[in-house]
Amino acid sequence: MKEELLKFCWNQLNQKSSNLKQRSIELKESLGSETKSSAGDKHETGRAMVQLEQEKLGKQLLDLDKTKATLQKVNVAKNSSKIVLGSLVKTSTANYFISVSVGLYKTENFTVFCISPGTPIAQLLLGKEQGGMVSFNGNEIVILEVL
Repeated sequence: MKEELLKFCWNQLNQKSSNLKQRSIELKESLGSETKSSAGDKHETGRAMVQLEQEKLGKQLLDLDKTKATLQKVNVAKNSSKIVLGSLVKTSTANYFISVSVGLYKTENFTVFCISPGTPIAQLLLGKEQGGMVSFNGNEIVILEVL
């Protein structure tokens, strides 16, 4: 199961990377096709906005690279009784895969939130063991299983 979750995380990140790279190409084309018009200020404003979008995109790509670096550290073959990066945690309220934040993994019988170690719930769970409890948003959560 953890292998499937890891693959899901990689697929999500690769899809996001592909979308960002496509957007970058579109912005470069847009910047190249900006023609000087008689309204010079309008032209300069358009170019500046495209350049701002490119900078924002660059930051998103850097953040994505950091996220990928975190995911590379996930070792799904390692089993630990304590919750660590790469743990699949079944609780009384939800299931969590401590890896990177890419959303919900859902099959017909199983739903898992893929979350990063920096999320509030992961911060509470890290280092805990099966049978432990944490309090989150006023709810008592029992750790049923750590895989």
